[in-house]
Amino acid sequence: MVRKTQAKVADTQASPLAVAIEVSGHRLIGDEPASQGGADLGPSPYDLLTASLGACTAMTVRWYALKQGWPLEHVSVDVEHEKRMQAGHPDLIDAFRKRVVITGPDLTGEQKQKLFEVAAKCPVHKTLTGTISIETLDDPDA
Repeated sequence: MVRKTQAKVADTQASPLAVAIEVSGHRLIGDEPASQGGADLGPSPYDLLTASLGACTAMTVRWYALKQGWPLEHVSVDVEHEKRMQAGHPDLIDAFRKRVVITGPDLTGEQKQKLFEVAAKCPVHKTLTGTISIETLDDPDA
């Protein structure tokens, strides 16, 4: 099954860079911190991307444990993103670091290990490490 997600984003003029985001029936504000020219009215694009990876990881681990009927009590994911140099690459790379914490005293070592493997296979993780295509269309009214 193909799932299509659409987001509508437009400037709000509440700060020089603030945007209103509508996606899947939800509304939120995005902005940059003051140090980047915004007013810090909401998460930045990289904040949202980093949070998306963490949310997807936690949801995927939870989904898999539920599907298996495993006694997972809690999952939390801390994600960091930074742009940095890496040996062999002439340009900055986007580096993400995920820390997954799985709590379930009744989980076996094998079950816990499988959940850590599943954490690396969430759809957003696969998107960020896979081949993607981005097409920018011209404004038809221009």
